[in-house]
Amino acid sequence: MPHHLPNQSATEAFAQRIAALAQPGDTIALSGEMGVGKSVFARAFLRAFAGDPALDVPSPTFSLVQLYDTLRGQVAHFDLWRVDGPDALYELGWEDLQDGIMLVEWPERAGEELPRNALHLTLSHGATDEARIVQWRGWEGRL
Repeated sequence: MPHHLPNQSATEAFAQRIAALAQPGDTIALSGEMGVGKSVFARAFLRAFAGDPALDVPSPTFSLVQLYDTLRGQVAHFDLWRVDGPDALYELGWEDLQDGIMLVEWPERAGEELPRNALHLTLSHGATDEARIVQWRGWEGRL
């Protein structure tokens, strides 16, 4: 089911709604081509989940995983773009971090290691430069 997000503010508001529903043990898988807004979503999600609108949210492109300890639990923000495949996940603490929330950019690189109950969000470009379309599957009954 596609949902239209007319601008960056709408993308951020959508991320905030997902953050309000997220709970420990959840995985949110963010797919879409480069520059489509995965990092915008992740930054808004993390700030909302932590309850800190000024939270510094650097991209984990080079560190591969960035950890956030919040009052609601730990969030692991993964960027798997540079990961060679599922075997490399263990070096990042993948299994140990599944008790918290995992926010995963480029989830296809995780292969079968991505938890089955993950919320899959696919972002794509919309009708204007700022517009996005998000499609999702998972979290039946929560969304």
